[in-house]
Amino acid sequence: MSSKHRLELVDKNDSEYSVRKQCEILDVRRGNLYYKRKCNKVELDLAEKIRWVGEKHPFYGYRKTAEILKRLGNHVGYRKVRRLKKQLGIKTLYPKPRLSVPRKDHKKYPYLLKDLDINYSDMVWATDITFIRIKNKGWVYLTAVIDWHSRYVISHQISTTMDQDFCIQALQDALDTKHKPCIFNTDQGSQFTSNEFTKVLKNNGIKISMDGKGRCLDNVIIERFWRSLKYEEVFLNEYHTVEQAKLAIREYIQFYNNERIHQSLDYATPREIYFRFYNKKIAS
Repeated sequence: MSSKHRLELVDKNDSEYSVRKQCEILDVRRGNLYYKRKCNKVELDLAEKIRWVGEKHPFYGYRKTAEILKRLGNHVGYRKVRRLKKQLGIKTLYPKPRLSVPRKDHKKYPYLLKDLDINYSDMVWATDITFIRIKNKGWVYLTAVIDWHSRYVISHQISTTMDQDFCIQALQDALDTKHKPCIFNTDQGSQFTSNEFTKVLKNNGIKISMDGKGRCLDNVIIERFWRSLKYEEVFLNEYHTVEQAKLAIREYIQFYNNERIHQSLDYATPREIYFRFYNKKIAS
């Protein structure tokens, strides 16, 4: 018999045998015996509220969840919320640490977009990496190339690893459209500072621009795209396979490019703005 057992024990006042005597009969060490904790109604209600917060805000950790519950009139500490979240199997959706890891031996390039008036398509392209959760299977990584002026997503790739190959493939796919930018902006992650990635840009006569260290707002256009993608697609759905995630994200990008209107674009779509520049050139 195992050294640990779950026993449904009655109170010794209601039994002819004490707990110690029951342990002797079953040949169980008294020190290894423990009671199965019973949740009261208050705790069950609290667990349901924690589940509700987790579904509504999957990116909230136990501290923010506790604050939300306090605003709803529940007097609860974050340690209790952390314990209940763990028991319920609710995991916070958050970026894995250090998505873009710099390499000291890679050359870094200056940021070229400060005070630059970006007023036509293909003047500046930008790229970055984000993560997408696959239910019970971990993460996949998404990279995209976006036109800064129009917000048009020119290409994207999804990978199960953080190597440079899928970033290079997304860049090559964008260049295969027969368009190319004057400037290409990235962060200082090793995927984008690698010789293989920068070589593609140099061979096409494209100037290289990189965000300052720790300055995510230097690449604000693609950060806004990530926000739209996650709030309008990823956080609303669960992906059980990589293929399911690829299909859903491809469909969302088609919607984003061709149908989603942007207030910052005077309620035009990215596709309308991206190709408007070339239509004007042809007309002139």
